Amino acid sequence: MDKLWAPWRIDYIRTPKEDGCVFCAKSESGDDRENLVLFRGDNSFILMNLYPYSNGHLMIAPYQHTSKTLDLSRETNLEMIHMVNQSMEILKITMKAEGFNFGANLGKVAGAGIEEHLHYHVVPRWTGDTNFMPILGHTKVIVEGLQETWDILEPNFNKIQKSP
Repeated sequence: MDKLWAPWRIDYIRTPKEDGCVFCAKSESGDDRENLVLFRGDNSFILMNLYPYSNGHLMIAPYQHTSKTLDLSRETNLEMIHMVNQSMEILKITMKAEGFNFGANLGKVAGAGIEEHLHYHVVPRWTGDTNFMPILGHTKVIVEGLQETWDILEPNFNKIQKSP
């Protein structure tokens, strides 16, 4: 059984959170590069994770502030899954991703760092992408800066067609 081991995430989890919702703030901001927003749909948006498990770690979040999937409209749910699928295709092409971890952490006990605003994770994976650094050194090796990755990915996200 493979394990996605991320001991460096505990610092983020234990850090006191700022007031307000980070997803709502990013969705309302006009500076997409600064906020790592790659695409805006009608009901949801795609952004890069500020604390990535790997390069290209994306999140898809609804504009609606909710922690429950049942609160989302059918259109929002469909758009978010469409964005997940499109994101995976773009990451396969631009970053040569060989596989993905995809899902959501719903509730604090399930590992949600931001439990009040539902969001999906798309984590690109490659053969041999884990090594001794996170396990022994509690250090994650991210091979490219967030802004540089945004610059590579963003032009491809402009090609996404809004969901049908």
